[in-house]
Amino acid sequence: MTINGDDFDRKSELKAFDDTKGGVKGLVDSGITEVPRIFIQPPEVFPQANNTDFDLPIINLHGFISDPVRRKEIVKEVGEASRTWGFFQVINHGIPVSVMREMKDGVLRFFNQDHDLKKEWYVTDITKKFFYNSNVNLSCTLPVRWRDSFLCRMAPDPPNLHELPPPFRDILIEYSDQVTELGFLLFKLISEALGLDSNYLKEIGCADGLATICHYYPVSPQPELTIGAQKHADNGFLTVLLQDHIGGLQFLHRNQWLNVPFVPGALLVNIGDLLQLVSNDEFVSREHRVVSNGVSPRVSVACFFTTGMVSTGKIFAPITELLSEENPAKYRATTVAEFAQYSHSKALDKSCMLHFRI
Repeated sequence: MTINGDDFDRKSELKAFDDTKGGVKGLVDSGITEVPRIFIQPPEVFPQANNTDFDLPIINLHGFISDPVRRKEIVKEVGEASRTWGFFQVINHGIPVSVMREMKDGVLRFFNQDHDLKKEWYVTDITKKFFYNSNVNLSCTLPVRWRDSFLCRMAPDPPNLHELPPPFRDILIEYSDQVTELGFLLFKLISEALGLDSNYLKEIGCADGLATICHYYPVSPQPELTIGAQKHADNGFLTVLLQDHIGGLQFLHRNQWLNVPFVPGALLVNIGDLLQLVSNDEFVSREHRVVSNGVSPRVSVACFFTTGMVSTGKIFAPITELLSEENPAKYRATTVAEFAQYSHSKALDKSCMLHFRI
């Protein structure tokens, strides 16, 4: 492989980086002023974001339970946002700002730990209930992402306390429990927006699993060469994202990259590939990415409603009630595990959907 005209042994450099167990933050803490070659992205990864003002839907969930009129309005707003944008923000979602703040602080406590404490949790075995590493799939041919992450599988089989690092175990459990309840509410809204019974998506298993992934994006000494996350779509049913004020998340809408605005107290919701599949393209999963910055580290907490690679035996296909002669099934049946395994086997920037399309 050649970068900037210099041949180098990518495999050896990847191994050397992984062996430090210090992640990208370890590189930054060591005082590097230039980005190692394994992180340098090709120029085509960086099309400019469009600065045009746009109104990403902000949906106020207040009154969903107590006010039947407002409930219909909220369902309509969720349906329109899921069809048009694939992303929307929610406010008055029931999770206290104090809990959200403590969750972000807990993430920082973990990543700011002494290296010797943190590296004890560093593994490459992604079947574990909790794992911390820099990039899940270092064997991927894409340049390495400028971020460190940890993942915890919170459902259907939650971890024991001793399986979680002390700096944030209590808030991780509390926050994930509250996001689970919010997810149940969102699946009701989405079910009704599809014209189905409010419990439909939950009953078929869309809310059976939850994986909480926390990302730390260090300051980059050369942000024009690195990226926090390449273009991708989420492979689960639904994602609920807690982000800080730093910014950097962008999504692709009508062939334009748009910056996701920070809304204090809001949570960002996006449709995943599997929800697009079961809705037969009624709702859309949008590609998104995270750009690097040279000013301040960024923290985000993404909760994915998916059972991932855990085999549950449940089959998912386009929902029969949404099909007709004019709108036949566009995707073949699959399991969440098969979908997740295929997603993990391919390059991050390649869509899963074509592989499962009829």
